[in-house]
Amino acid sequence: MSAQILPVADRAQVRAYARRLTLKYPGTLSAALGLHSLAAAAGLVVPWILGDLVQDIRNGTRTDVTMVALAIAGFLAAQGVLVRFAVYVSSRLGEKVLAELREEFVGRVLALPLSTVERAGSGDLITRTSRDVDTLSRSVRHAVPETVIALVAFAITAGALVLTGPLLVLPALVVVPLLWISTRWYLRRARDGYLRENAAYADMTEGLAETVGGARTVEALGLQDRRRRRTDTDIARSWAAERYTLGLRMVWFPAVEFGYVLPIVTTLLAGGVFYMQGWVTIAQVTAATLYMQQLADPLDRLMSWIDELQVGGASMARLLGVAEVPDDRAEGSDTPEGEELRAADVRYAYREGHDVLHGVDLVVRPGERLAMVGPSGAGKSTLGRLLAGVHGPRTGSVTVGGASLVELPLDDLRGHVALVTQEHHVFRGTLRDNVLIARPDADDDQVRAALEAVDAWEWTVGLPEGLDTMVGSGGEAVPPAQAQQLALARLVLADPHTLVLDEATSLIDPRAARSLERSLAAVLDGRTVIAIAHRLYTAHDADRVAVVEDGRISELGSHDELVAAGGSYAALWSSWHGRPVGTDTPRAG
Repeated sequence: MSAQILPVADRAQVRAYARRLTLKYPGTLSAALGLHSLAAAAGLVVPWILGDLVQDIRNGTRTDVTMVALAIAGFLAAQGVLVRFAVYVSSRLGEKVLAELREEFVGRVLALPLSTVERAGSGDLITRTSRDVDTLSRSVRHAVPETVIALVAFAITAGALVLTGPLLVLPALVVVPLLWISTRWYLRRARDGYLRENAAYADMTEGLAETVGGARTVEALGLQDRRRRRTDTDIARSWAAERYTLGLRMVWFPAVEFGYVLPIVTTLLAGGVFYMQGWVTIAQVTAATLYMQQLADPLDRLMSWIDELQVGGASMARLLGVAEVPDDRAEGSDTPEGEELRAADVRYAYREGHDVLHGVDLVVRPGERLAMVGPSGAGKSTLGRLLAGVHGPRTGSVTVGGASLVELPLDDLRGHVALVTQEHHVFRGTLRDNVLIARPDADDDQVRAALEAVDAWEWTVGLPEGLDTMVGSGGEAVPPAQAQQLALARLVLADPHTLVLDEATSLIDPRAARSLERSLAAVLDGRTVIAIAHRLYTAHDADRVAVVEDGRISELGSHDELVAAGGSYAALWSSWHGRPVGTDTPRAG
């Protein structure tokens, strides 16, 4: 499913993007190419000097070997210095390109429609943002500079070989068909092979993440064998995909390795024949053989890094493909007039032909506190996401102030309605930065007020450096309950007029959650709050309660009205309220 939702860029898009990104820094690129050219040229002088030395010895000419050795040492030292600066400039160029690529990718991911992110699952996105980014980083840092160096060195060395003796180029051409045919065979198959490998890895990651994240559910329902079979199947697919790409390399690499040795042998043999015929000098044969040997190194690097470029190209195609996800909404021209939230004849389906909401009608008045309760799977969270504008209805409409929620610009939408779920994230950085995500221009007093509103200030001041404490990956550990309080603090700081809370206090101790919800109610007084409740005291405190069953609102009214009606809500309330004090609080949905 994720492979269909998150597309992959084609070859033309990858080439065009790489070309645009590389040519964006013409000065640095020119400096890198110039330094590599000079380094390659410095290395070409040594074979020429050695060829002249062999010729002098053949002719019986006296030669100062010390001066020859010093000249060789000087050119080798110059080549080393030039290579050092060339690699430095190339690395700087690679880091610039990599930084821009990462920034653009983060922008693309953050611009993904929320409905797409929810349907895609975690595996593909995790793989693209971790494994593919790391692979592309390796390619940009190493494969691209090494390929550029190899191409420059190969071109200059080949040019020197032609200038040394055009006739001596002919023996080397015998290897061209072998390299051409084997490389084309490999390239036609490598990209698709590496894409399959990455896709299989993404499926394996998603399966493992689901199994670990839902470990309690797996254990409770006895699904261990089924999840183990899923994992075994995913690993088998990943192994088969990697075995395929390994098979490609096992065919291509030996052909390329043989191609390095053959030109040297043919040049020596043919050069001897040409010398005996008087067509070339011994100096030319010596220099040509050494040049041919020098060609093996850039050719070896070029062919070796071509494989890495295929891996990096496949990763880039997956990263660029994120931008190809179509938007799930089109901005309209209507402007909300008021804050009334209205759902009219709403139907929604995750799969075509399987509605999970069936003709829901609901009006939430400005400043009202509405609780939604009902059994698990009834459609509460789905309805909450529609009321928050995450999804658009299949039929019907969800409006705020008469304007369709899904047609509002995202920034405008989040100013009207915000959703907080039981899922949360603590970002790497200070605790202050984690709260300021919602409103970067807020001062410390406002941050403190937001934390106090969610009962988080007491444990905040207990941290080693208070608001300046580093949290997240590699920092101070933040337990899930406190991380949920941070998510609520962001919501308080963002200050939207309508909040949809989908079990937003589920990870907090019931007594602490009761206190937290009372504190939140005081801070959010006057704002519209839609709480998807699993603890019935939330419903007891609400202005109205909506009971969701089988994708429909079966009951709607105040707590007292629904208890008096003796329906589903009354049964839930009786079951919950009748438990002795101190027992576990039952879930209502």
